[in-house]
Amino acid sequence: MPALPSWLIEPLWDQFAALLPRRSVFHPDHPLGCHRRRISDRIVFDKMLQLLRFGCSYEAIADTTCSATTIRNRRNEWIRLGVFARLKEIALESYDRIVGLVLDQIAVDGSITKAPGGGEAAGRSPVDRGKQGLKRSGMTDGSGIPLGRALAGANRHDSPLLAPTLDRLDDLGPLPDDITVHLDAGYDSATTRTLLNERGLHGRIARKGEKAPIQASRRWYVERTHAWQNAFHRITRCYERRATVIDAFFDLADTIITVRGLIRRAWTTHRWDERPSRRP
Repeated sequence: MPALPSWLIEPLWDQFAALLPRRSVFHPDHPLGCHRRRISDRIVFDKMLQLLRFGCSYEAIADTTCSATTIRNRRNEWIRLGVFARLKEIALESYDRIVGLVLDQIAVDGSITKAPGGGEAAGRSPVDRGKQGLKRSGMTDGSGIPLGRALAGANRHDSPLLAPTLDRLDDLGPLPDDITVHLDAGYDSATTRTLLNERGLHGRIARKGEKAPIQASRRWYVERTHAWQNAFHRITRCYERRATVIDAFFDLADTIITVRGLIRRAWTTHRWDERPSRRP
């Protein structure tokens, strides 16, 4: 069963393959040149998509074409090469060039998910009877495209994670002169306002004690993006223990969300060979 439709997998793989170094089928230093062939990168890439989408274990997704050890080793190799992070950067650059990122309106919010395996980015969850949980402080543009995140234990408050989340703006290149950051009532404090002023940002922060519909703003975009990310079960219930691996899966999920949004927006204005027959 494919993890994603073909009109989404193929452009992802084409760009992903372009970032991988060229390797021979056999190791050049082998004295006989007849040892087992290297598993195709495309097979492992498809397994990574299945892991992300379905949330199953490496052993459950492994089969005769690829072992669980090969998936882990190739995953670690790609993380060392920075392929996942670079893939996300290219997706954002493409979206900005074709559609345009709405960078004058930024939304930031936190989301707590389960982390049964614990690990570097896990902590006691205040909403899950003290079980291990993961908090991500996510940032999106004005239309909900994910721009970056900061990971922490579920016991961390949203407000201290605002600064490392906003640091992700430095990776986006030139920014508008006036940027408004939309935040919920959890950020309603003098510390948050001072932080925004020091960075030259305008804050639209919900007031504590007031009904949400009265002060609704663009922060619902980041809440919708959290829901999109939670559709990837590897993120919703995270068993990974290393923060670098978690970030890699998040980068892959954010890339899928960005490319899917790009195809949807470009479907009515552009034509290409692999264009879906129906608007996604």
